[in-house]
Amino acid sequence: MTVHPPVVDHCDELQDALRAFRAHAHVTQRWGERLAAALGGGGRLLAAGNGGSAAQAQHLTAEIVGRYRDDRPPFSAIALHADTSSTTAIANDYGVDEVFARQVRAHGREGDVLMLLSTSGASANLLSAADAARAAGVRVWALTGCAPNPLMAGSDESLCVDAASTATVQEIHLVAVHMICAAFDAALERGVSGNGRRTAR
Repeated sequence: MTVHPPVVDHCDELQDALRAFRAHAHVTQRWGERLAAALGGGGRLLAAGNGGSAAQAQHLTAEIVGRYRDDRPPFSAIALHADTSSTTAIANDYGVDEVFARQVRAHGREGDVLMLLSTSGASANLLSAADAARAAGVRVWALTGCAPNPLMAGSDESLCVDAASTATVQEIHLVAVHMICAAFDAALERGVSGNGRRTAR
């Protein structure tokens, strides 16, 4: 069977991007551990993205509320784009740039975490959400495409994927989501919350 060259090119690009991404695996480890401390101490994860990145963000919150691999207690995580009534009402009344920021101001508390996913790193509604989060004392982490970009600059920490295509960036973002979940679960298994208390299991 002959494989069409663009298919092979996509695999090659993904392989190259993944190889480069491995050098930053320690960031996903750190985020998973810090997320376990925040949520284990009663905090919340907020997540948002647009289009395919919205699906990735919702994938992350589903793993936190449900489970990644092994059974464990649920933790609070909200995909901000998933509330269609809120997002459409906010867009209608305040403009599209406010659809996530207003929800961050409603749900975010000091010590919470906001995860923003963007292949461009330039989406205005995510930049507004980052501003709202920092004002509320919410930590902002960004998964983006190539650096530098505005969202990287507007976040407390960022993990940027060096890839030419949107599809490859999104595929690496999914890898990052799963690595964060693995580190999150491992930290919970060690049993220490953000307040130094052992978490329920």
